[in-house]
Amino acid sequence: MSSTLIAPPTYYFATRNRSLDCPPLEGSAQADVCIVGGGFTGLNTAIELAERGHSVILLEARQIAWGATGRNGGQLIRGLGHDLGRFHKYIGSEGCQTLERLGLEAVDIVRQRVQRHAIDCDLRWGHCELANTPRHYAGLIREREALEQQGYPHEVSLVEPHEMARVVGSERYVGGLIDNGSGHLHPLNLALGEAAVAQGLGVRLCEDSAVTRIEYGSRIRVHTARGQVQAKSLVLAGNAHLGNLEPALSGKVLPAGSYIIATEPLDPVLAETLIPANRALCDQRVGLDYYRLSADRRLLFGGACRYSGRDPSDIARYMRPKMLKVFPQLADKRIEFQWSGMIGIGANRLPQIGRLETQPNVYYAQAYAGHGLNTTHLAARLLAEAISRERSHGFDLFARVPHMTFPGGQRLRSPLLALGMLWYRLKDVVGG
Repeated sequence: MSSTLIAPPTYYFATRNRSLDCPPLEGSAQADVCIVGGGFTGLNTAIELAERGHSVILLEARQIAWGATGRNGGQLIRGLGHDLGRFHKYIGSEGCQTLERLGLEAVDIVRQRVQRHAIDCDLRWGHCELANTPRHYAGLIREREALEQQGYPHEVSLVEPHEMARVVGSERYVGGLIDNGSGHLHPLNLALGEAAVAQGLGVRLCEDSAVTRIEYGSRIRVHTARGQVQAKSLVLAGNAHLGNLEPALSGKVLPAGSYIIATEPLDPVLAETLIPANRALCDQRVGLDYYRLSADRRLLFGGACRYSGRDPSDIARYMRPKMLKVFPQLADKRIEFQWSGMIGIGANRLPQIGRLETQPNVYYAQAYAGHGLNTTHLAARLLAEAISRERSHGFDLFARVPHMTFPGGQRLRSPLLALGMLWYRLKDVVGG
């Protein structure tokens, strides 16, 4: 294990099932591809490239899966986001349909990776979208119809208002949509398992190796405090933690805080009452709640995405009232873990996958807007196909969609987006 191991205060870190040996970069090294960022995007791009015969060095500023990869809600949900039809003018009807299909295939990439490499990450199938209002429920009806038209291969079923007790022990919802092709897992153990797969394929993983400078050219030089990597191609996979390493990208993604609390282990009867059939659940609001049971029957409750750039001083105090609105049955249960994480959000909420216009051998993927667990794995495959000069229709489609640079620089970016998101939250309230 790296001597500089950082201990995030997460339930996932406390229950990780393996350690890694990823010494910092020292001296000069060469590779076909250098990857910056040791989260799901970087790890899976490394796997996809190594399987295609490329030599790969991955540089992580802190430790593998330190960011959103090792802190997220663990919900493995189909799709790339909502309303892909908005991008018709850039990619056409066929392109929008392709993105819809890729959003479904993304979950299968995770499924296959876990199965092929026997990664122990508590993977369970079953997810339910929850409707807070009749308008939300009508949207779920349309969603089921669209999935049927697309030939979605997994069972999807509506839950009517009077049936809600079979999916959630709460009076807060007026309907739901069960999807047996989505599910939940332990994200840190998935990432650590994938890191071990990458190392087994010959990928060099370097923790405590923050990139300080990049020299672009036909041969790229990536510098850290104690070494440098020369590579033919570079993949920037830092997402919300990219900082100012490449301003052309960092200006297009806004880091936003999301928060999770974990209760003490619950009695089996109570756990079954709260979430029958042990599905993952989330609601339909802009500032959504998402929650599930861990393998040891804790309730992991998350949400309250904040765009202000400031975390609450006491996450448990901030999140516990939100949890009790859904599950007042937990009023006497302890909160044993609390943590935050930064997700990356773009202005149009479509993942950003492409290459730099001025540097065609520099690739990137970022701005998953809370859909990162599956979409990172898809992005990794598309990046590897593009770098390997394979035909990648999906990569080309993503690259054709323009992404706005947030105005105002780093100081004004967060307040401006916070105002914009407030408008959508007001629509949730007024729209009913």
